[in-house]
Parts: sequence; C-alpha cells; structure tokens
Amino acid sequence: MVNSLKALPLLAAFLLPCGPAAAQQAVDLELVLAVDASSSVAIWEFDLQMKGIAAAFRDPEVHGALRASGDDGVAISLVQWSGRDRQELVIDWALLRGAEDAEAFADKVDMTERVVPNGSTAIGNALEFSAKQLADSGYEGRRQVIDVSGDGRNNQGIHVMQVRDALVERGITINGLAILNEDLGVDHFYLNHVIGGTGAFLITATDFADFARAIRQKLIREISGPAISQAPQTAPGSAPDSSPGQLAEGAVWID
Repeated sequence: MVNSLKALPLLAAFLLPCGPAAAQQAVDLELVLAVDASSSVAIWEFDLQMKGIAAAFRDPEVHGALRASGDDGVAISLVQWSGRDRQELVIDWALLRGAEDAEAFADKVDMTERVVPNGSTAIGNALEFSAKQLADSGYEGRRQVIDVSGDGRNNQGIHVMQVRDALVERGITINGLAILNEDLGVDHFYLNHVIGGTGAFLITATDFADFARAIRQKLIREISGPAISQAPQTAPGSAPDSSPGQLAEGAVWID
C-alpha cells in the first residue's frame, strides 16, 4: 500500500514558508532533470539516458535556446531516483548562458556514474526531492521546472498526484518524458498523474535508444518557455484518472 499519509508532514515542511529567505541570484529558469534509475532500467539503458542528456547539451539548437532564454541564464541540476528513500543530487546547480556553459555541463553528465541503487519506482518522492533542490538552489527562477523521465508507473511512496498538486500550487511546472520500452501505457500515466503547471507537457520516447531525440526536443521547449497562447495553469486534479490520453487543461502532449 502506498504510504502517502506518513509523507504528508515532510511534504508540508518544504512547501510552507519558513521565514525571510536569503538573497538569491535571479535566473530565467531553474530546471531539475530527474532521471529514472529504478530496477526496470538496465545499466545500458541508464547509460543511454545519460549519453542522451550529454548530447542534448552539446546540440546547437539547445545552445541557441539558452542564448535566447534571457540575460540571467538557466540554472540546471541533475537528480537520479528510484525508490522511496533513493534520490541523489548527482550534479549540483550550474548556471548556463550559452554554448560554453552547456558543453561544460555535458562533460559533467559524461563523468556522472549511476549512484542510486536499483529499487522501486517512487515518482512522488522523486518530485518531492526535486522540489527540495529548487528550494535550496540559491537561485530565484522566473520559472521553476522539474523534468522527470521514466519507463514505469509509480509503485511505492507518496501518491504522485498529491505531490504534483502541491507543487503546482507553489508555481512549479512538472514536465514528463515517458519511455515506452516496457509499458506502452506509461505515457497515459504521466499525462494524468505526473505532469502539471504552467505550460506542462509530455514527450514520449519509443525506447531508451530514442531518448536522445526526446530529451533534446524537451530541453529546447523547456528552456524556450511555454507558448503565450497556452492556458496559464493546469488545475490540480484536472486530469481525470478514468480517461487515459485525455489532455489536462493547459498541457501539451508531444510524441
């Protein structure tokens, strides 16, 4: 049984204000990349994720998106996650403004090993941990985004929608990259349970080999920001459980 009630005090602890905040550096975007390292992800599949992320940060179009995002730059970190108590910040916050910074971040990704032990799939806890990184980043982003990728549905820990709704209320956008190598319905799970917030969207990869294409497309969109014509926010709980594939208000689903 999902142990959601025990997680409530912890969730509330970092969502509630806790006094005057120290001065933080303004940035155009704070982005957490949350990478699936659960038991369903083989070593070679995990390597494909990391190589795909590194390749994306070496891509000229991603460099162009960074330059166009604004003068203050984009702060990015990388998290690995699996089960309820298995999340790690493996690349601390880096400020990217263009090609040189992006190449340096790609080098860090190349050197990053898999440090989270295989485990269950606790997406809710991964979101909670990622939100804590945003709160402690030292930056103040005009946009705050969690980019979560994975190939399975939540099977442990906090209820995903409970965390998603709390983070959306706080102004955080959650985007998804669903990898359809084992569960062809995981995209519907991400659509209805995981993504939310201003301009939230989902991209699918047919398998781990397709991850590089998907993460590149995803990063360009996240760095560039949501289209002005999109609805301002996905209301918590607006994506119904009973209608797989039904688009949540304000979200975009891209294959």
